[in-house]
Amino acid sequence: MRLAVLGATGAVGRTMLRVLEERRFPADALVPLASPRSRGAKLVWRGREWRVEAPEPGVFRGCDVALFSAGGERSREWAPRAADEGAVVVDNSSAWRLDPGVPLVVPEVNAARIRERPRNIVANPNCAAIQLVVALEAIRRAAGLRRVLATTFQSVSGAGQKGIAALEAELAGAQAQGSPFAAAIAGNVIPCIGPRRESGWNEEEQKIRNESRKILGLPGLAVAATCVRVPVRIGHSIAATVETEQPLPLEAARAALRAMPGLELVEGAHDPLPRDVAGLDVIRVGRLRADPDLPNVLHFWVVADNLRKGAATNAVQIAEQILRE
Repeated sequence: MRLAVLGATGAVGRTMLRVLEERRFPADALVPLASPRSRGAKLVWRGREWRVEAPEPGVFRGCDVALFSAGGERSREWAPRAADEGAVVVDNSSAWRLDPGVPLVVPEVNAARIRERPRNIVANPNCAAIQLVVALEAIRRAAGLRRVLATTFQSVSGAGQKGIAALEAELAGAQAQGSPFAAAIAGNVIPCIGPRRESGWNEEEQKIRNESRKILGLPGLAVAATCVRVPVRIGHSIAATVETEQPLPLEAARAALRAMPGLELVEGAHDPLPRDVAGLDVIRVGRLRADPDLPNVLHFWVVADNLRKGAATNAVQIAEQILRE
């Protein structure tokens, strides 16, 4: 089969290529695509050099699947063209996530929705939303969900190569040129990811609210998030508070989390840390507690590699499911 990757030279694109190789994705031809300034660059994949091209009409013909990680503007331009040329598009940008004709998928939670793709596009969710909804789905299956509060601690790689470069420059004592952050990030935390709405909510916070509802199929679920950028290179962390519809004793909650595919419950003295999941595909949950005052309320901590399960691996899992179907 023939596979296209748009955004192949970016942080997520390169991680996609690595994940595809690790998981032995059944592609025998690769079409790596990036911006015109990367045209002619060489990428090594499966021991072979592949020449990077810029997207143009006809380039997706003959491709079975196209993985996109090149931002919303390019996705809005090229995803419909790729779909018209016969490829199923798995898009990592926010461009199509809330489109009613595009399924928003985390395979452990709602893989069946992949079949419902009238536009021939499947959306890959926000990185923080992915790790959160896998844990939420485990709790939902056991006791239902009534309300979710989340505070995210998101690494600089969530802002791409520019975010990583900004942190590294500042740690080296230099001024970060072209930093994507609203303030210096080294030795700091910034409670602002994306533009701030008139309501006071940041764009990332709205993404987590809207996307969690769509993935879980719960449009009326009460969800509120506070999203914070932290000086961590790779790995997002989330402190979550969940109110369930039914009582859920701690041991039953532990059992539900242990049974959830793609998730690992960490118990004991060593809490799950973003540094420990960097380079892994697992989502780890720890610090599970029952609220001391409020009935049916649980608190827990979730970590995952935002470049892998939060982006590249989830997209590859969707592509694998497309091929199986």
